[in-house]
Amino acid sequence: MVSTAAAPPPFLGLVAHPLRWSLLTTLGRSDLRVRELTELVGEPQNLVSYHLALLRRAGLVEARRSSFDGRDSYYRLELQACAEALAHVGSELHPALRPAEPATGGRRRAPVRVLFTCTGNSARSPMAAALLRQQAGDRVQVHSAGSRPRPLDPRTVKALRRYDLDLAGHRPQSLDRFAGRRLHHVISLCDKVREELPGFTHQPELRHWSIANPADADDQEAFDRTAAELDLRVRQLVPALLAP
Repeated sequence: MVSTAAAPPPFLGLVAHPLRWSLLTTLGRSDLRVRELTELVGEPQNLVSYHLALLRRAGLVEARRSSFDGRDSYYRLELQACAEALAHVGSELHPALRPAEPATGGRRRAPVRVLFTCTGNSARSPMAAALLRQQAGDRVQVHSAGSRPRPLDPRTVKALRRYDLDLAGHRPQSLDRFAGRRLHHVISLCDKVREELPGFTHQPELRHWSIANPADADDQEAFDRTAAELDLRVRQLVPALLAP
């Protein structure tokens, strides 16, 4: 009897490779540079770069030049592309394989404490904090701070108005004030501030999102694009923060 089954989706073959799967799961926790990935997965840099190129060609990861050191690039996981590919694989196997609706109810737990950081605490980190507060509500306690805080950029306020968010009460905070706080997660949004993080007393989980400073472009559209990118990444973050 001749089989009529279709060939497996290419996505399965791509991510089934142990090193590529390791790279994807590692980038799922934080944006990282190639040399950091090399250390974490324990493979030579040329091999890691080769497999990153395959993942990038498939749209599963993206690279962005570091704003701290232009010779470096940060890789990030394209979570939406991965989700769409996984959904396609499931539907190819059987129509019943659809993402389950999240369960509701159950015992209420203490809020997850999150700190977003950037250099000035004037654009990226207050944007991210406001978006997370909006999307997760009282299930999180979220703060933002900067290594060299400065007044809130008016273009940040304007960018968040389309999300029905008001930053009128925002006051710039110094990153050093949070070194002794009990935090669950610290998320750096700036390549420069990642190099300047203090030693946190209670050892929160550190994540990094390599996001360009919209002030460098000096136009409102850059702030709008940053808000849109942060909105997407925060939406993808919420399930990870609130997982049992």
